[in-house]
Amino acid sequence: MNTQDFKRKLTAVFSADVAGYSRLMGEDEAATVKTLEAYKQVMVSLIKQHRGRVVDTPGDNVLAEFGSVVHAVQCAVAAQNEFKARNAGLPENRRMEFRIGVNLGDVIEEEGRIYGDGVNITARLEGLAEAGGICVSGSAYEQIEGKVPFKFEYMGEHTVKNITKPVRVFRALMGTEKAAQKNEELKLPDKPSIAVLPFVNMSADPEHEYFCDGLSEDIITALSQSQNMFVIARNSTFIYKGKPVNVQQVSRELGVKYVLEGSVRKVGNRVRITAQLIDATRGHHLWAERYDRQLKDIFAIQDEITLKILTALQVKLGEGEQARLYAKGVQNVEAYFKLGQARSYFYHFDRGSNLLARQICEEVMALEPNWDMPYSLLGWTHWGDVWGGWSDSPEQSVQKAFQFAQKAISLNESSHAHALLSNLYTLTRQHEKAIEEAKKSIALAPNSADAHAWCAYAQIFAGEPAKAISLLEKALRLNPFPPSWYFLSLGTAYRFIGRYDEAISAFKKAIYIEPSNVFGAVGLAAAYALSGRKQEAQAQAEEVLRIDPSFSLEYFLRTLPFKDHAEKERAIEALRMAGVK
Repeated sequence: MNTQDFKRKLTAVFSADVAGYSRLMGEDEAATVKTLEAYKQVMVSLIKQHRGRVVDTPGDNVLAEFGSVVHAVQCAVAAQNEFKARNAGLPENRRMEFRIGVNLGDVIEEEGRIYGDGVNITARLEGLAEAGGICVSGSAYEQIEGKVPFKFEYMGEHTVKNITKPVRVFRALMGTEKAAQKNEELKLPDKPSIAVLPFVNMSADPEHEYFCDGLSEDIITALSQSQNMFVIARNSTFIYKGKPVNVQQVSRELGVKYVLEGSVRKVGNRVRITAQLIDATRGHHLWAERYDRQLKDIFAIQDEITLKILTALQVKLGEGEQARLYAKGVQNVEAYFKLGQARSYFYHFDRGSNLLARQICEEVMALEPNWDMPYSLLGWTHWGDVWGGWSDSPEQSVQKAFQFAQKAISLNESSHAHALLSNLYTLTRQHEKAIEEAKKSIALAPNSADAHAWCAYAQIFAGEPAKAISLLEKALRLNPFPPSWYFLSLGTAYRFIGRYDEAISAFKKAIYIEPSNVFGAVGLAAAYALSGRKQEAQAQAEEVLRIDPSFSLEYFLRTLPFKDHAEKERAIEALRMAGVK
């Protein structure tokens, strides 16, 4: 090949072939060829619709390229969904299922054909995919993360012939796989159970999303204070944000009987809020209401919705619960709106967003100096600086977090402020105080998944991993689609009591939720090492350095607040066995 006749370029490579093609041909060659041609025509059409270019279609293979990785993956999903529908009408032994690989890589182009490592890697990905499945490379995953409406499961690193470095592989989880994350079907609790879905923003201004999210979140918080309710956490209900909702599906996936959904339209100083409570197991409405009010009445509306839910479900408020229900300490609508923005930024958990959340909290405090919420959230941002490694002085950040948590509690006894204090006491190795504050957090919000998970965190480092496991099981039931740190804590607890297989499973779930979280790779490396799986432990040690090339074992272990020094030494030995330095 003359080097003057070709060019190099970076492109999204798409490769598909038929799983079990030889078997199909051996059983009925004519029928297989007929089905293959029909399916290939569908795929070619979909490639063109998604702005791709068909490069070649030899045998049962289709090779294409796209200018956008997002378009390539969207095309792959559309193709698999179409073939699934077509296969439903065929006998099981005659169904034709494709495996699809997508990679972003460097290729050589000559006369419309593409060659090189980018194509070779894609072929390897295709071979790793299950029948009807899609695998993407790490380079492709980095471009599509958060841009497609489904998740990916990390499958580890795989070698490719003639490629020096192993390739990171991710498997697309489409449709029903989301529900399959849970080990078993969730049973309905023995008390009224509810999921409050994100209120839909019907206003023209996308900035009003903060207002809608805040309304949903505050209703969840209010309901969580009742010991006679079972309330799904925000993290799990917000996975349905911006998607068409089937309340029966929500009921099955979250394990609840009732679903609250609604919408908000804000125009000037007026607001229209609709809300409806549905018995999702039977598919009928318990009540529906529309509120046309002044914007300043938002707090009264919030209380009305909460109380109507409790009344409809015949829930009695315990001693002190009704007082806490109304103890908002805020009347300024602008302050309420701004706090919604601050919460949204804090949940991103990156340095820039954390700083923005802090700045907005300070603005809220100026507007509402007697409201506990901005002080509590401000404290959490300083905690975030410590855990994110963003603080120039961790000791000073911890001290500030303490001050704001205590100020929040002086204004209002809230679960989230006591949870923050618990976390800070754990960080400073005051373990008895940490557990005491965590228990107060649970008492104030018996349905708070985070309160249970933070209590588990305190128990782990206090040397009580068995207690932590039961707390985390409760947290996971309240939050079936949790953040990764729930599984990091669960994996750590299992590892401490020698249940290594369960620890490995938990750490893998954490990595699935957040592949770039270095603590997941660290935990998995230690669990593999302790279970005697040396090769897998070494692979995870390499993954630690890939995620964070500056990772230091010495610094990491200095930050672990173990009460029992022997546990710390055991963790050090496990990570050294794995090859983490």
